[in-house]
Amino acid sequence: MATEIRVPTLGESVTEATIGRWFKHAGDAVAADEPLVELETDKVTIEVPAPTAGVLAEILVKDGDTVAPGALLGQINEGAAPPKSAPAAKADKPAAPPPPPPPAPAPAAAPRGSEMPLAPSVRRLAAESGIDVAGVTPTGKDGRLTKGDMLNAIERAAAAPTPVDQPSAPRMARAPSAPDDAAREERVRMTKLRQTIARRLKDAQNTAAMLTTFNEVDMSQVMGLRKEYRDLFEKKHGVRLGFMGFFVRACVQALKELPAVNAEIDGTDIIYKNYYHVGVAVGTDRGLVVPVVRDADTLSLAAIEKKIADFGHRAREGTLKIEDLQGGTFTITNGGIYGSLMSTPILNAPQSGILGMHKIQDRPMAVGAEIKVRPMMYLAVSYDHRIVDGREAVTFLVRVKESLEDPTRLILDL
Repeated sequence: MATEIRVPTLGESVTEATIGRWFKHAGDAVAADEPLVELETDKVTIEVPAPTAGVLAEILVKDGDTVAPGALLGQINEGAAPPKSAPAAKADKPAAPPPPPPPAPAPAAAPRGSEMPLAPSVRRLAAESGIDVAGVTPTGKDGRLTKGDMLNAIERAAAAPTPVDQPSAPRMARAPSAPDDAAREERVRMTKLRQTIARRLKDAQNTAAMLTTFNEVDMSQVMGLRKEYRDLFEKKHGVRLGFMGFFVRACVQALKELPAVNAEIDGTDIIYKNYYHVGVAVGTDRGLVVPVVRDADTLSLAAIEKKIADFGHRAREGTLKIEDLQGGTFTITNGGIYGSLMSTPILNAPQSGILGMHKIQDRPMAVGAEIKVRPMMYLAVSYDHRIVDGREAVTFLVRVKESLEDPTRLILDL
């Protein structure tokens, strides 16, 4: 009995992964739950375990291939012997040669892969891309059309300029560098992960009607609280009192008042999320990942800080799980830790809002009739204007500002 090995669910808005490496070869014996293949996404690296014990009978994708959730990676024969022994057993049978002639027509029909039964993944890709399978050359066993064949055809179609593009926006070749400069240049091919990140960010810009509004917040009160209670907080809860917990709490209160910022568009419907799963962007060597603080409205400030600290540690160690990255309804990103003074964050699709934190900088501010130096931070909220009106976005940011400038509001839920 053959058991299929398939790509698991990859996470929120993650539509593909790259085959990193296979730990086993075809014909190797495998144990149940033993890691078989490593998948890399723009979020995390995961290992796909063997669904059952047996022999790895077939590997259908190779290292470097791109696969989608649910794609067939290979098959395991439960309790079967390695396929290498099969030819030896058949070699002793004199009747073995006659069977090959009848199947002889099959190779002749191999180029007509589109006439053979199509795998569900192939049919889905054909329907989504609009590519005629009859024009795709099959490379699978017995002339079958594989998912890899369809993905390659889609890539070629995407790379080919359309008639509309040719006259108006011809692709310009890169001008050659001067010989002295060329000798000091280094050309490195983008990894598939970086290409995926680039494509997803661009897709978010192309899909959403994205707009950003700004405000600034006086961080004096929050910084005063941290200074006064930092040691006591850490001693009692075993975690540092940071800024992010205050921002998560402030955003949740604002999201309750402005539900559109916590919603998403699904076709012609708007889905209002009556829960608050806040994604917190964390920097790693591989790039940003966004683990999700689930049900943040039910958590104390200490519980939020503990979750964020744990996410940060596991993100840097590369041990985040897929479920840690799923289900976010709103995202917070902090460019201030890198020194950013102001930026326009890009939406984490399909979410409708993202808050950008920035560097705290002392600036002279008019306080009453006096000029005083205050620790100020610029805030930016990018939003999908298809669902969030300007009034709602500005009000959201004002509510966040009010909560941070008077943290008592967070305690009294005002």
